[in-house]
Amino acid sequence: MVKNTKYIFVTGGVLSSLGKGISCSSIGTLLQHSGFNVSILKIDPYINVDPGTMSPLEHGEVFVTADGAETDLDIGHYERFLNVNFSRNNNFTTGQIYLSVIDRERKGEYLGKTIQIIPHITDEIKQRIKKVGHNAEVLIVELGGTVGDIEGMPYLEAMRQLKHELGANNVLSIHVTLVPYIRVADELKTKPTQHSVQELRRIGISPQIIITRSEVPLSKDTKEKIALACDVDSHSVISAEDASTIYKCPINFISEGILEPIARGLHLQELQPDMQQWDLLVKKILSPTKSVQIGFVGKYLTLKESYKSLLEALIHAGANLDTKVDVIFIDSEHIENTKLANLHGILVPGGFGERGIEGKIKAIQYAREHSLPYLGICLGMQLALIEFACNVLKLPDCNSTEFNKECQNPIIYMIEDFIDTEGNKQIRTHTSPLGGTMRLGEYECYVKADSKLARAYNYQKVIKERHRHRYEANPKYRHNFEEKGLVVSGECNGLIEAIELASHPFFIGVQFHPEFTSRLQNPNPIIIEFVKQAQRHKR
Repeated sequence: MVKNTKYIFVTGGVLSSLGKGISCSSIGTLLQHSGFNVSILKIDPYINVDPGTMSPLEHGEVFVTADGAETDLDIGHYERFLNVNFSRNNNFTTGQIYLSVIDRERKGEYLGKTIQIIPHITDEIKQRIKKVGHNAEVLIVELGGTVGDIEGMPYLEAMRQLKHELGANNVLSIHVTLVPYIRVADELKTKPTQHSVQELRRIGISPQIIITRSEVPLSKDTKEKIALACDVDSHSVISAEDASTIYKCPINFISEGILEPIARGLHLQELQPDMQQWDLLVKKILSPTKSVQIGFVGKYLTLKESYKSLLEALIHAGANLDTKVDVIFIDSEHIENTKLANLHGILVPGGFGERGIEGKIKAIQYAREHSLPYLGICLGMQLALIEFACNVLKLPDCNSTEFNKECQNPIIYMIEDFIDTEGNKQIRTHTSPLGGTMRLGEYECYVKADSKLARAYNYQKVIKERHRHRYEANPKYRHNFEEKGLVVSGECNGLIEAIELASHPFFIGVQFHPEFTSRLQNPNPIIIEFVKQAQRHKR
């Protein structure tokens, strides 16, 4: 437990998707590189218990923590920037808050009192914030949504109360807002920011730092205008124009001088982060000397946020290999072999549902038959097994029971019981609620010696990676596969975790999601090996 934890509350104004998560991650990175133990908490005001059953088109990617929580994609940003593992405590929703309070009321823990937003809901919010802050020197709290949203009101009230309880020297308020550029007038408009800050101040929160999102940098006069209208120091108005890569944002914040008002507001010593290695990796993202083309075969291509962690993992691998990973998005519902001919590697990511499966299988077959480096993740591994069973083993009617419960040869199936991350036995069937049928979180994978998987992971005998799936590879067919050269190179409690084709330069499928553990300063081993093999194929 850390005494006198410093709290930074980050709110958003005008509209959503301004980059509060990247702002929090960038500030956290700078404080971490200044020597502080930093944690970040994301609060989501929606009433869903978690994003696990929400469509990727609705919410973007579901990020899975090591302890098996399905969380907001911003937790992924926090982990990728800070190179640490967060837990289910680092993200909570309104649904979780109300569930907890109602459960306690049903048990009689409130001694018959009338349950109200204030103090019962706000007390629950404050308790959860403090719980995460106990073990950190600095806790950054991001409130999702936009100031003025009815869903966010209890959280803003809780933040206001915490400043009184913790002391003004231990709490800092940062507001991220939009300064739109009106192109026809060639002018930046500050009025939306003024109104957003006025709404915060009406609630009782006066932000000490304002981060302005815009297409172009703010002039000194514009900053002074915002500072005067919003009652902050002009040096506390930080311009955050669109960056060429999100990993340049911490560097840009240093240039804008954000560390001085943070240190002053929280009564910290002068902050001097060592960003030398970070800056070098950013330069390799922006100006790499090599390049490869990776075919990304998926079905949620209209919203790239659905694959956020995986796309970022490819950037991490590229930065550490001084290589631009040029991702060629291929809609699995409209696939043609001609699109695959000029690629240096093919990647099939995880996913759910039958749509687009045939196209993914065609891409896998092409990679297998043309010695093209292939990495299949989760569903991508399962489809590699189905493709091999159909076209090499010549098994009739082979499929996944996810797509056809009555198929003759269920290469992929749902096991009815399994052991979760806490060692408890779980039961799942086709009729179980969607929110409770996943194998979630970090599991150990025992790696086959002298395999390509072992080489990628520096010959570790046991690795730990995260899962998010319902269906498993059927071990009944293992002998058939291995007899024809498709070997099991990773296992977990009798479950098939990884497969690879012995006669192929690089054809690997993994049941886990390696992208969840990839960071800019610590890229995931199998993904960086995949990019290396794509480089080799190009040569």
